[in-house]
Amino acid sequence: MARILLADDEAASRDLVARALETDGHTVTAATSGAEALDHLKKAPAPFDVLVTDINMPGMDGIELATQALAHHAALGIVLMSGFVEQLERAKSLNTKRYGAIAKPFTLENMRAHVRNVLAA
Repeated sequence: MARILLADDEAASRDLVARALETDGHTVTAATSGAEALDHLKKAPAPFDVLVTDINMPGMDGIELATQALAHHAALGIVLMSGFVEQLERAKSLNTKRYGAIAKPFTLENMRAHVRNVLAA
């Protein structure tokens, strides 16, 4: 299955999403910030398939993380999540065809479906 990098500063959300994706057989590496996620991305022995990130995080937000991650690995799939619709609109500038956006609150099945769609793109 896929290697997924998950970035979310909220522990409860991060843990739930990680467990949901792991039930589909994916390997999930979790990060608590954009900077930590970017560090995982750069130091990984093999490339990640998908980055799942919250947009609203302190420091480096999810859109900046996605932009830098795509610069490092152009084939990376991106799934952005946010409770603020206007933030999801900002993400349309990302230069990738393997992209999904999900508004909070969402069901875990909805998240799993978004990841499957990005992997299939």
